[in-house]
Amino acid sequence: MSAILISLKIAVISTVITFVAGCAAARLVLNLNKFKGVVDSFLTAPMVLPPTVVGFVLLLIFGKNGAVGAALDKIGVSIVFTQTGAVIAAAVVSFPLVYRTARGAFEQMDENLIFAARTLGMSERSIFFKITFPNCWPGVCSGAILAFARALGEFGATAMIAGNIPGRTQTVSLAIYSAVAGNNREKAYMWVAVIMAISFVSIILMNLLSQRGVDANRRY
Repeated sequence: MSAILISLKIAVISTVITFVAGCAAARLVLNLNKFKGVVDSFLTAPMVLPPTVVGFVLLLIFGKNGAVGAALDKIGVSIVFTQTGAVIAAAVVSFPLVYRTARGAFEQMDENLIFAARTLGMSERSIFFKITFPNCWPGVCSGAILAFARALGEFGATAMIAGNIPGRTQTVSLAIYSAVAGNNREKAYMWVAVIMAISFVSIILMNLLSQRGVDANRRY
């Protein structure tokens, strides 16, 4: 069960990171007046790039010869071939799903609510946490669920930066690859069934949240 536990741990931690970072990035981009397209393209790039390319870039950054990796190595911290590296890979790959979903939800919100709050003297911070986010949470949470499912099934970037170490960095996706490579079809079938079940549950939750958001808008 180590593979599923490692996968769930990595997926949960990376989803928390992408949820916070994705919402913050969406809010930042919406408030930009210049270079919005450039910043948006940069933040969305991990979604369209091959995972192996993302993993290679992360290796260049966090490897012992990389700028960040070299600095961390001096204080005895290693990212490559660790679960921390797997979390970073999963977070980077799944980040655009939260960012794009959150931005879409924020853009579709009725701006009259924000204008009314400003006339009442509310700060932008209060407006975001008390008005914008509560009205957009179904869409944002749907993006978080998609990010969780994407992080759970991440393979390429994780293999590049974290490796495939059983009991340490081997996720379910990597366990499936190892089982197929070792001609252990029964084990591969088991892991495929597990990850498909979790993915289907994630999709059902996303649909329920989306429907709840639609119902709430209709009532409003």
